[in-house]
Amino acid sequence: MAATIKDIAKKTGLGLATISSYLNGGNVREENRIKIEKAIKELHFEVNEIARGLKTNKTKTIGVVIPELSNIFCTEIITIIEDILRNHGYAAIVCDCRTDSKLEKEAVKFLYKKRVDGIINMPVTADGSHLKSFVEKGKPIVLIDRKLNNIQSDCVLVDNILAVKNAIEVLVKNGHEKIGMIAGPQDIFTAQERLLGYRLGLMEAGLIPKERLIAYGDYTIKSGVEQLKELVQNNPDMTAVVVSNGEMTVGALIGINELEISIPEKLSVIGYDNIEFAKAVNPNLTIVTQPTKEIAEHAARIMLERLEGSKNPAETVKLPTEIVHGSSIKNLL
Repeated sequence: MAATIKDIAKKTGLGLATISSYLNGGNVREENRIKIEKAIKELHFEVNEIARGLKTNKTKTIGVVIPELSNIFCTEIITIIEDILRNHGYAAIVCDCRTDSKLEKEAVKFLYKKRVDGIINMPVTADGSHLKSFVEKGKPIVLIDRKLNNIQSDCVLVDNILAVKNAIEVLVKNGHEKIGMIAGPQDIFTAQERLLGYRLGLMEAGLIPKERLIAYGDYTIKSGVEQLKELVQNNPDMTAVVVSNGEMTVGALIGINELEISIPEKLSVIGYDNIEFAKAVNPNLTIVTQPTKEIAEHAARIMLERLEGSKNPAETVKLPTEIVHGSSIKNLL
């Protein structure tokens, strides 16, 4: 017969209230905690998580909704978040919405019904309407990578504008003026900021941004292939291209190979994310890298603080990127 809370009380000599407080995450004296944990181990006691959740209104689960599980940027962040949450007694329910706003709304609805204690979201839906139920319930929301103007919530971002400005600066210092950009979806926060960084970088170098040098992808490998080919076809004088996310960087390299364009002799390239891929290709790519570890750590930290009752104003963390230099840029000077 399974051990009960009364068996723990009998074995430890402690009151039911003290043991219940411990089991529900409350504070108990250190000596009592040691007694309870010893009894739990000896009695092979197992907590009924469903019953505890109904009593405390907490499920010790966090929902994580991301655009693409196949995206290495997403998977690296999820892995670290899961580890941190697990170390604090929380489990993560991860939903991949495949960059589809309808699937994202369905995922959030599913997590709400599962009564998760909070949600970490890399949003696809630009207006934030999918998070309305969590906002109304007062459950913590932490956005990563993308900000939503209609939602007052904590947010962990990188400095996307400066990231691409720095990439443009590297190309300009190597004599490039006809610089193309494979941008992301125009309604996505990160894509808007990276495109702004491209325009500002050119203007600060005394160059006029030209629309024909900009192609819009959807953050997938396929769109990287298609948009690279479109840029090359429309701009035979283009000497360099900046690709604004990891998946499209892979696609752009596929397109370059299919067109039999040599890097950097015919086209210089700066990619985004996935340092292992950048080192694996020949020549090694120069890429913009994002601090995935720090993004995940901040997102998990903020979520845990909110779950512990923090009432501080919504926090926005903005982290710097780096450029890792390879051999994919030709010096034209």
